[in-house]
Amino acid sequence: MLAVNEALANAAEFAYLKNGGVGTIDVEAVRDGPTLTVTIADQGCWREPSPATQSRVRGRGIPLMRALSDDLTIDTSQLGTTVCLRFNNVHAVQGADEGATVG
Repeated sequence: MLAVNEALANAAEFAYLKNGGVGTIDVEAVRDGPTLTVTIADQGCWREPSPATQSRVRGRGIPLMRALSDDLTIDTSQLGTTVCLRFNNVHAVQGADEGATVG
């Protein structure tokens, strides 16, 4: 959850800076056996990190996503940015008061 939240937060904060903050973020989660793949995509602009503007409290999101997932890919182009997080060995758990959840 933390890695997915970080990808969403990055897209929400940075993708649409050049057009007044207006845009969409698409999220897709696919479970294939024990593998969960979550894709977060925007149609905005990638912001390259700048050492001049980076502070001690910023810039930890991508390393965090990389540490928490089994695989991380980030594809950037003129059409936007796609972050793909893969988690291995994820099993569905049937909760007592809720439907099937991923745990």
